[in-house]
Amino acid sequence: MHRLVRVSPFDASGRRHTSFASLEVMPEIDDSVEVEIDPADIKMDVYRASGAGGQKVNKTSSAVRLTHIPTGIVVACQVERSQYQNRDVAMRMLKSKLVEIKERQNLEKISDIKGVQKEIAWGSQIRSYVFMPYTMVKDHRTGYETGNIEAVMDGDLDGFINAYLKALSLGTLEDNRGEE
Repeated sequence: MHRLVRVSPFDASGRRHTSFASLEVMPEIDDSVEVEIDPADIKMDVYRASGAGGQKVNKTSSAVRLTHIPTGIVVACQVERSQYQNRDVAMRMLKSKLVEIKERQNLEKISDIKGVQKEIAWGSQIRSYVFMPYTMVKDHRTGYETGNIEAVMDGDLDGFINAYLKALSLGTLEDNRGEE
């Protein structure tokens, strides 16, 4: 989280105001997840459907149970009239469950990449930008600071990056601050 101290252009009295901002940067995960299922990985069982359903319900094995051997996921369908229709529905159910597993794995990867998310509150900022009464940018994790606030606002972050990497390699980062 970052803290900004400035004279607000919207305050007619010219008083100092403090604002907080937090930024979360995450990679994009491909939405078009396709699941290819090797037919050798599926065990198919057929059985007679139960319940009311007409003359043939107890005479034909139209219900289908699919077991995905690598994951142990079992899906079953008996709502359709034919074994082929039930197999198609069961395959869609299985693919849906496999996609859900992939999405969960992506969420775990994202949480690893994302790092620590701190609350937006006093004392939890990693960097302060002070425009008033003096000009200074200070990184509270490393202690690095500069008075050239305009250069920092224009993107000159090399000093902060180098100080962070140095502190990270030396193990001297302040633990009470969040990670960027």
